[in-house]
Amino acid sequence: MTAHVLETDEADLTYDLHGPLPTADGRPPLMLIGQPMDASGFRALASYFPDRTVVTYDPRGLGRSVRKDGRTEHLPAAQAADVHAVITALGAGPVEMFASSGGAIGALALVATHPRDVTTLVAHEPPLIALLPDAAAAQRARAGVRDAYEAKGFGAGMAAFITMTSWSGEFTDEYFAQPPADPAMFGLPAEDDGARTDPLLSDTSWAFSDYRPDIAALTAAPTRIVVAVGEESLGLETARTSDAAATLLGQRVTVFPSHHGGFIDGEFGYAGQPEAFAAKLREVLDGTA
Repeated sequence: MTAHVLETDEADLTYDLHGPLPTADGRPPLMLIGQPMDASGFRALASYFPDRTVVTYDPRGLGRSVRKDGRTEHLPAAQAADVHAVITALGAGPVEMFASSGGAIGALALVATHPRDVTTLVAHEPPLIALLPDAAAAQRARAGVRDAYEAKGFGAGMAAFITMTSWSGEFTDEYFAQPPADPAMFGLPAEDDGARTDPLLSDTSWAFSDYRPDIAALTAAPTRIVVAVGEESLGLETARTSDAAATLLGQRVTVFPSHHGGFIDGEFGYAGQPEAFAAKLREVLDGTA
């Protein structure tokens, strides 16, 4: 693996190249992106593609990628522009792409604006809550996570986030009647470290979950788009948003092993099934799934 820094007007973007360019197998590079996760979250998944040239990167303001735009919010259009810049810098033509969570939303924005950058996009559980029939309630639940974080810090905010993302079905009065989640139930710290900059728990990433894909641009693009969902996520918020996105694109979701972070090993405390996940991804990219 080699690390590279791409300097743009708004950020210095660090990306990692796993393998040679030009690629040894003649296939496009495989790019893995997330949001608000940086490249470290794809370590396990990348290891199951030793025969491919894999590209990972840190989104602006996360990990090693330093912002120069003086802003704190995270925007799909900005991620699309940054990923386009990295793909251009690679000089290897269009890429195949696996994009997860907010990264899947950024990838949809990329395909809409730069349709020849990506040959196949696997968009894994994009949390497009604006597409839900209960969008207003989902936004209220999201605000509850932010409010818990602002009031009591990381542990309380993350406990509220886990409660929200574990809820099955629409957000009903029953959901909002629950008492505040206890961080100790999830092994989270109760003490407040004073930080309020977490992109997952604050409102700085709300532009991603509020994003509405440009369906006309996506369907007109030459990119093959596959909307994916983890089998353990069925019924949960990100599976419901994935179903909604797939329906707008005239398709059904493709089911992958495990959960929202199914490609992650035990390094981050919520292990998925990265080997099985990688095998499914390989089949989807090859068109055999």
